[in-house]
Amino acid sequence: MNHGIKTIIVPVRDLDAARALYETVLGVAPYADEPYYVGFRVGDQEIGLDPNGHNHGMTGPVGYCHVGDVAAVLAQAVDAGWRTRQGVKDVGAGQLAAVVEDPSGNILGFLERKDLS
Repeated sequence: MNHGIKTIIVPVRDLDAARALYETVLGVAPYADEPYYVGFRVGDQEIGLDPNGHNHGMTGPVGYCHVGDVAAVLAQAVDAGWRTRQGVKDVGAGQLAAVVEDPSGNILGFLERKDLS
């Protein structure tokens, strides 16, 4: 089951500067504030800052659809002609993620969370 795009991960080069900027613009403090990830929740939308994103090939923000079974959805996307950019990976706290690219070069992520929020 797909719960829509509820998470956007943004690669950043200066985590401290990005944290301050996003906190000001979003008007909320981060719920997660770690050296490897800063996460904000605005309603049911999550915006995450990834200071390692560029090192992992991210060239811009990636939207993640929340799904019930990331491996199954990844297989469906590949069968439909999408290319795997990142296979299923444990991203912490019981979450699994994968990233695909459509034939036009657009990037989409899939995120399986225990709570499916």
